[in-house]
Amino acid sequence: MSIPGDNAASTGSAAGSGAEELKARVCAAIDAAAGRITGLSDDIMRHPEVGYRETRTAGVVAEAFGALGLKPETGLARTGVKARMSGRSAGPTVGVLGELDSLIVPDHPYADPETGAAHACGHNAQIASMVGAGIGLGAVMGDLDGDVVLFAVPAEECLETDWRFALRDRGEIHHTAGKAELIRRGHFDDVDLAMLTHAGPATPPLAIGGSGNGSLVKRVRFRGRSAHAGASPWAGVSSYKAATVAIAAIDAHREMFRDGENIRVHHLITSSGAAVSAIPAVTEMEMMIRARSVEAMQEVSERVDRALRGGALAMGADVDIDTAVSFLPFEDDAPLASLAVPNARALVGDRLEIAGGNFGASTDMGDLGRVMPVFQPFAASGTDAPFHGNVFHTADHHAAAVVPAKLMAMTVVDLLVNGAAAARDVLARSGPKLSRAEFVALHDSLARSETFRGGLSEG
Repeated sequence: MSIPGDNAASTGSAAGSGAEELKARVCAAIDAAAGRITGLSDDIMRHPEVGYRETRTAGVVAEAFGALGLKPETGLARTGVKARMSGRSAGPTVGVLGELDSLIVPDHPYADPETGAAHACGHNAQIASMVGAGIGLGAVMGDLDGDVVLFAVPAEECLETDWRFALRDRGEIHHTAGKAELIRRGHFDDVDLAMLTHAGPATPPLAIGGSGNGSLVKRVRFRGRSAHAGASPWAGVSSYKAATVAIAAIDAHREMFRDGENIRVHHLITSSGAAVSAIPAVTEMEMMIRARSVEAMQEVSERVDRALRGGALAMGADVDIDTAVSFLPFEDDAPLASLAVPNARALVGDRLEIAGGNFGASTDMGDLGRVMPVFQPFAASGTDAPFHGNVFHTADHHAAAVVPAKLMAMTVVDLLVNGAAAARDVLARSGPKLSRAEFVALHDSLARSETFRGGLSEG
């Protein structure tokens, strides 16, 4: 993305010399607590938990908030933890976020031996940087005009789809991802702007800008008829063959996807029969569709649904298709990101990278960006291993947690110093956002459930 103000003349703070003294105090407090911050990042990395199940991690965060003299709210959207730091006067509220959850990567060196959970995306460092920013801001809140909310949020990673759909079907959640669920429940109603730092590769030390895809998730169940695979295969209807025909049809669509939309379609067969000697009656799949616009998400979802129906029809099976939004498309808010650039340069100099283009992945910061200005820089993790892989981890906790804690806290100072003029300016220039009701309506308009009869019920 193009970030306004990224030039040599913008290296000073927009808020003036008073802000610089406050930022020096912020950084000194964070430096004094660096061991505590890196220790928190390492501890969470060694105790990973997946989304909507992050009970230990939530407890660690609540304890950290208590140590800052704050009164945390807990159990938000199952496991979220939130605490407010009050400024000297009323003003806009800035959210500083961290994500509680991990992935499932059983062969990861820091994987939980029972669940396979592993922090192969660096959320452990996010939580530590959020707490670190709170430590720094604690030294200056009496000089700021507005509040800060520290918010540990659940369930960013898109996994365990069937279990999350089951939670939804029981009414325990409405959205599969954490930030959307928190928005729906009103837990972001008292926040005006938000930021979160994501782990990056070994270099650069900080990167700002770029955009991410939105994504839909599908739970698919092909239903056929079981029969002995050797003695009477003709009596069966193979749910597995219906799935493979559908997968081939989806692949045939790929050359027709729109250029520039960064479309990705992934699938995973999660179960198919219990014995190779029998025609499988049920085959279950999880799918994800990514694209950089809501319109492309919808278009590709319709193509995929046609292919799924076609696989069922070809084999005389039935198919259940359940579609939900995992994330909406993401982009840094330019007025907010531009405010952070001078702070990033003060921390890492010319090693700051101004990113451009779409990075292909997805994040539910895109959901939050529909209701408020958001900013998600990247900080070095210390490893060049691929994201979400079985080797990616936080190898440099200082780079991944302490440096971004300073960046976020310094940017909060710029936003809330001197009557919060900069925060008000960002809000004015960021354009219209969705209300909570409008946001939920958009999500729900993209979700659907369907049962297609391909012939099984008539056979």
